[in-house]
Amino acid sequence: MTKFVVTPANVAQRDAWAGGAIPEVERVRPGLWSVPVPIPVNPLRYVLVYVLELPDGVAIIDAGWNTDEAYDALVAGLAVAGYAITDVKGVLVTHIHPDHYGLAGRVREMSGAWIALHPADARLVRERYDDAAIDSLVERERELLRRCGVPELTLDELAGASMMIRHVVTMARPDRLVEDGDELGLPGWDLRAVWTPGHSPGHLCFVSPARRVLFSGDHVLAKITPIVAVHPQSGPNPLADYLDSLAAVRKLDVEEVLPAHEYRFLELAERVDTVMAHHDERLAEIERVVGSLDGAACWDLATRLTWSRPWETIPPFMRRAANNETLAHLAWLEARGRVRRVAGEQDLWFPA
Repeated sequence: MTKFVVTPANVAQRDAWAGGAIPEVERVRPGLWSVPVPIPVNPLRYVLVYVLELPDGVAIIDAGWNTDEAYDALVAGLAVAGYAITDVKGVLVTHIHPDHYGLAGRVREMSGAWIALHPADARLVRERYDDAAIDSLVERERELLRRCGVPELTLDELAGASMMIRHVVTMARPDRLVEDGDELGLPGWDLRAVWTPGHSPGHLCFVSPARRVLFSGDHVLAKITPIVAVHPQSGPNPLADYLDSLAAVRKLDVEEVLPAHEYRFLELAERVDTVMAHHDERLAEIERVVGSLDGAACWDLATRLTWSRPWETIPPFMRRAANNETLAHLAWLEARGRVRRVAGEQDLWFPA
């Protein structure tokens, strides 16, 4: 398949991403700024925090990781726009992953801003980030990986792989719950929430019909595709949720997409089509591998798939993500009768 290449809305921002740099703070259009906030030791390098000017301050979409470097970058970016951290009135969080939600609590402590989340993600906050609850989540992940056939020698390492980044999150319960279709009520903005589950159960995009822009979070990115995986806090078929959500945003009449990573771009519908075609190809590949093995655990299937680098070079955290992404595609195929699962100590997958 020939992949459609989107048109960058800002070539300098695209070039910074392509060159391994962090782009400049940018005035996107009147009343709207883009502030790159660095992500430590991560190939994504930064999250784009969007600053929406209000009559009495600003609201921000996402916040970044809770590190001093990220906080200082956010403060400096706000200053370029002419604002201080104390001017932040609200934090619209697209989803609860650390690079989007991690700094939200610290921003609220400094400014008194409200924090908004979708209820489906709000329900996950305590188990994900509270020290008193995290052991249960790790144990559930360990059981899921065991049933996927992860070798015992690496089971504990993979189950607890995300613990290394918990320190970059300040657990903060939301002040506002935002449902699909809700108007955000920001003065001067006709911002509406679009629920787009898949990457997380409560992922939100925000659309402004008047400005014809979509703040897409991780749902639709210019180059890469977000992780869509089965895990203890996901639904049973997150890939179906994700593909349905893509179809929903494809219908939006926008001229520009403002994602949380990489760079701003045009051509939403064409990019959505490319992402959906990518998953069609992945589903077909997994179905072929299942047919060739005639009874294999998810982990064994994952090791035989095509990845962006050799399996042996993929670090443990990303191997877990790869396994759980493979499981999401298997769940989609199972729901459509294209493969079948035989449950056991290890679940085995067969051709339908």
